[in-house]
Amino acid sequence: MFTSQTSSFQDSIDVEEKDADFDNEELSAYSQKIQQINCYYSIYYYQSTRSDSSEESAAWSQRRTDSTTSQEELSLTLLDSSLPSEAEPELRCYISRRLSKGALLGGMGNIATVELSIPEQAAGCYCCLLEQERSPEQSEADGNGWVVCLLGGSEKGLNLFRIELDKYVQGLRRSLTPEMQNLESEVRPYLSLWYEESVMHVHRVVQLVQANVAYLLHAALSQTHVEVVGADERTRIDMARFVKAASLQGLVQEEPAPVQLCRTSSERSHAHLLIDCSASTPTFTNAVSNRFCDDWIQAFLNAAERFNPFLLRQILENFKLKAIQDMNNLKRFIRQAETSHYALFRCCLFLRGCGNGDVLLRNARAEHSGLAEACAIIRVLQEFLTEQAPGSPGTSQ
Repeated sequence: MFTSQTSSFQDSIDVEEKDADFDNEELSAYSQKIQQINCYYSIYYYQSTRSDSSEESAAWSQRRTDSTTSQEELSLTLLDSSLPSEAEPELRCYISRRLSKGALLGGMGNIATVELSIPEQAAGCYCCLLEQERSPEQSEADGNGWVVCLLGGSEKGLNLFRIELDKYVQGLRRSLTPEMQNLESEVRPYLSLWYEESVMHVHRVVQLVQANVAYLLHAALSQTHVEVVGADERTRIDMARFVKAASLQGLVQEEPAPVQLCRTSSERSHAHLLIDCSASTPTFTNAVSNRFCDDWIQAFLNAAERFNPFLLRQILENFKLKAIQDMNNLKRFIRQAETSHYALFRCCLFLRGCGNGDVLLRNARAEHSGLAEACAIIRVLQEFLTEQAPGSPGTSQ
């Protein structure tokens, strides 16, 4: 029974065999080493004016839903683009159609596949409409703003980084003005770095720490403090984002005293995991891992060698998915163990086989802190894990 549960681990890390977010054809293409994908950006100024007679005003909500465009004047002005000259008008036509159908909502990123005259022909395209604040005399039916488009990789690949892309594009808002006098000094440099800043951080971290990635994975799962010293600002931010991406924050119950995932050297209170990046090879102090995290090391290293950030992120998501599945299994066994000694035995076997017992029990303690029977079972399981630890009395060597 437990062999089938624990042996499914290989299916979790072997993303080329999983039908998760990528199909087999895409993953087969990812098996080739990629030096750098082509990535592009475009930014447009958007203006929309609708006629506003009393009759039309009464039906405005319905027309917005129906995406009627017969009474709408829409203009899309190119401000800057890194696309080839023949591809940019094709993208502008695509964006115009999306806007006319009401498919782009202010502040919400939209990801789709577009076919353009670029080497990739079909590419993932992230689009976001940043609306300009309306003046008091401006009709609610009228709207101005900027449409930011980021292109590169595939639609499914960009979807893995949707949160990062949303945050990055929102960071551009403070630099946007109707006059765009800062186009060359601020906007263009910012947009040119979207791929490096929003997608490549997972790859940079794995390349930097190599096999020590297991320590970061364990710290993320166990909500352990991580302190980074001797590193530049980008490396500190990359580390913090990696730990946050690998954590289950919001999905599992936190300890009673909330913990911060990552701290910089300026916040140097006692940290459980200290990473010193002052030398070419980072050194780790108070590093902790377990068999579960160690088993994922090679998958991360293989993907990093292929220079593919999308595959790396998919592996990271599979890692989290497997941890969540194990947590759900343990919670089910704990509920059953409240009325069955055999279920308690199954809990022990499961914890011994999954290789992630320390993290699972920590999260179980937080979630069941107010339940006396569950806490008693967790104490028994903790004693069992302690006895099973290498070097413990009675443990076979």
